[in-house]
Amino acid sequence: MGQRRRSGGLWQRWQPSHALVMFPIALIVVITVVDFLVPADVHLGPLLVVAPALTASFAGPRLTAFIGVLAIGAQAFIGIHFGVLTSRNVMVQIVSLAVLTSLIVFFCRVRERRRRELAKVRSVAESAQKALLRPLPHRIGPLRIASLYLAAEDEAEIGGDLYTATGTDDGVRMIIGDVRGHGMSAVGESALLLGAFRVVADQHATLPTLAVALDRSVSRYLVDFVETEDEIDEHFITALLLEIPSHGRMTRMTCCGHPPPLLLHEHRVRTLTSPHPAPPLGVAGLRAAQYPVDEFAFDAGDTLILYTDGVTEARDERGVFYPFAQRVEQWTTSSPEALLGHIRRDLLAHCRGHLSDDAAIVAIQRNSAPRPGGADG
Repeated sequence: MGQRRRSGGLWQRWQPSHALVMFPIALIVVITVVDFLVPADVHLGPLLVVAPALTASFAGPRLTAFIGVLAIGAQAFIGIHFGVLTSRNVMVQIVSLAVLTSLIVFFCRVRERRRRELAKVRSVAESAQKALLRPLPHRIGPLRIASLYLAAEDEAEIGGDLYTATGTDDGVRMIIGDVRGHGMSAVGESALLLGAFRVVADQHATLPTLAVALDRSVSRYLVDFVETEDEIDEHFITALLLEIPSHGRMTRMTCCGHPPPLLLHEHRVRTLTSPHPAPPLGVAGLRAAQYPVDEFAFDAGDTLILYTDGVTEARDERGVFYPFAQRVEQWTTSSPEALLGHIRRDLLAHCRGHLSDDAAIVAIQRNSAPRPGGADG
């Protein structure tokens, strides 16, 4: 049993490259055999350097060195076969092959070290990103929630878009926002607003007073991310604040320059545009009375979709924007999870898999009866 386990472990370590390594080995054998068959004035031995060079493209330094040793051995065997091993020409070929193999192994080792360092950096970045943008709970009171984040930057899981939710005594408060710009440079600004919301979300009686507190936090600390004074006016965060009561159908929202949500009600899609939206956070320094509060009915069975402009501004190859509201009409009966699955596939197909900006979507469905307990996302 122990021997079988050891064999299985060796097989698992060998498996990723055991098929590809047959190509350089076969190449060494073919070059050696053909060199025996061609006329004596034709020398194919120098081509053996291709074998370790090819191995380095898919394997590590140890396997590359092993293939290099095989190539050097084949070159020596060719010299022995023709009785010219100690000739100057063959010795130069062997030494040259050994030097080139050493260089290939060296650069392969440098590449592997950098790859490991990059993997560590990505692991730390992913952990930090996940800690910043924690997944929303699937249930908060009477709400069933699903969320989706698509980062524009390669290898990133989040960027400048943000969302979170907090259970309160009367229901749930949520925020979705969009930092100007995208990618890792916007993560710090996103963390600023998320942290402020999580601290004060349940400490203010109304959404306007909550918006004032968030605006002050953003205005006070957003300058820390500004490199020059000329950029101060260019740093702001659009946001949509939402308050969904546990009991009752009337839901309130305060829009701060953010795209309006969509309401799926009785197989129809309605855009909840605010008549007088406030400016983005960090821009105007408004008083509470200057922030609007819009109300709408959010009944049992309805689905509310919050999103950022990375969704609606996604373009196809002809430059046409993604028709979000029209596409959602196809899936009005879907659960939040299934709905976001449909949107994700359709959106990426529309823009050929490349978003020009981060995109975040949150789907919220009200159940027929409230569920006990709250959560903080």
